[in-house]
Amino acid sequence: MRWPVPRIRDLSAEVIVGGVRRIRAHRLATSVFGLLVILVASSGYLTIGTLEFDPFDSPYRVRVELDESGGLLPGQDVTLRGVRVGRVASVEVADDRVVAVAAIDSRVRIPDSGKVRAAALSAAGEQYLDFLPDVDDGPYLTDGSVVRADRTSSPIPMSRMLESLSSTLIQVDPDKLRTITNELGVSAAGPDKLADIVDGGIFMISTLDGVLPQTVRLIRNSKVVLTTFSDAEPELRKTAQDLSATLGGVARMSGGFEELVTRTPDTLATMDAIIAQNSPTMVQLLGNLATVGQMTYLRVPAFNEFFFPRQRDGSTLDAVASAFHDGGVWALASIYPRYQCDYDVPRRPGAVPNFPAPYLYSDCRNPDPTLIPRGARNAPRPPGWPVPTVPPGADPLATADPPPTGPSSIPTPYGGAPAPSYLPPK
Repeated sequence: MRWPVPRIRDLSAEVIVGGVRRIRAHRLATSVFGLLVILVASSGYLTIGTLEFDPFDSPYRVRVELDESGGLLPGQDVTLRGVRVGRVASVEVADDRVVAVAAIDSRVRIPDSGKVRAAALSAAGEQYLDFLPDVDDGPYLTDGSVVRADRTSSPIPMSRMLESLSSTLIQVDPDKLRTITNELGVSAAGPDKLADIVDGGIFMISTLDGVLPQTVRLIRNSKVVLTTFSDAEPELRKTAQDLSATLGGVARMSGGFEELVTRTPDTLATMDAIIAQNSPTMVQLLGNLATVGQMTYLRVPAFNEFFFPRQRDGSTLDAVASAFHDGGVWALASIYPRYQCDYDVPRRPGAVPNFPAPYLYSDCRNPDPTLIPRGARNAPRPPGWPVPTVPPGADPLATADPPPTGPSSIPTPYGGAPAPSYLPPK
């Protein structure tokens, strides 16, 4: 059956008019019903929207151990890098620490790493529990997980801050503070001076806020340095006492220092005059000193080996020092003369390790039999056996032939570094 359009309009109008008449007839019941609907809607909005209570959510609970609560209370927020993800279910005392139970939304997964801190939004309080994981992947916290105290931190309590502030204020001299106050109020520019001080403080704080990580790092490093100073307090106190005694001695010698300062200009003037008078020969003197310095520099290794040997035991200084003991100077001296034999051949420097061939006819020219008693001249021989002498016409500087070389010969290369040579300028 098909209804015409005018008939449908009439029926709709009759339904609306009838409904309005019934509502008007039961105005009290309709008002109460409307108020109940508004109450339920408002309560639902406050509970679910504002208080964020989800009756269908089943959060997982994580126990966070803290050294101290820092003002953290049940019902306060739990955040993940500042974003709210749950609430603090309870705060309990367990042995020597505080355990806060965090109820976290089951849809949020927090890595089981990094730090957890109990922080405050402002100086007035508003504490919250903030998770700061180091990584973004697993393993993740689960229901019943425990965050140990070595991974947590708490804000400084107001009581401790006030106690430290009290210790700081005790060090302020009231008379000096009164003087500053009086100076600020001396003229009409006092308020401007105070405003400049406040502006400077604000500028300093804003500058420090711009370099907050560096400032925090500086404070932490300063803590290590100050702790080291605290541990070294006895040594620093002893150093201060010694320094006080030294400065006391300097103060007692102030007259001598004044005399030194008084005479110094005349002494320097005399030195200038001496240098001016000897300037023609000063250049030659400096050149000679440069030559002496260069010659000495070339012999520094020999001096080091002489006084501080590395290739032998003992040193010249030890030998000299060993002569002084038992209140006297001890030494051994031989009073008998010692003859020396001259072989009449060129002397070769023994410090050059070039393995030279020996001379063939290195004979002692002195016929005294007391010289070289174990030499060839005094060697026992049959009666009438001639004493070896240089053959007639032989070269007195002739040397032995070098040894033949073969597969089994031991090579004898140059046995050391090139010796430094320096010829002073003429």
